[in-house]
Amino acid sequence: MMHHGVKPTANRILVAEALHRAGRPMSMMELEDAIGSIDKSGISRTLTLFREQRLVHTIQDGGDGVRYELCHSHSDSHDEDAHVHFYCTSCRKTFCLEDIPIPEVALPEGYDGDSVNYMVSGICPDCRKHCN
Repeated sequence: MMHHGVKPTANRILVAEALHRAGRPMSMMELEDAIGSIDKSGISRTLTLFREQRLVHTIQDGGDGVRYELCHSHSDSHDEDAHVHFYCTSCRKTFCLEDIPIPEVALPEGYDGDSVNYMVSGICPDCRKHCN
């Protein structure tokens, strides 16, 4: 947290630990369930600060909304860990595919992109096992 200019408080530590333990992007509802001791507004304030300081990424999962995941960058000004995400349409979980980098996108002249959200959707391996 300190690398990103975020002072560690009890709530901030709980949110960061919940995201770390999950090992995958989580929705606000999943965070509320995982933490239990912080109300939605406390989690939301923490996530807003984490986003501003690039301690978390936000991901539009293509399903029911926004997911949050810890950013493994060592800087609060540059993301070093951009990767592909997979949204399972069966269990509605989002997974990091960290070994697959986001493909380079050549933007037309005059466009200046600052982030990319690369999401693949389908059925995850666990759900595939249950279907067979």
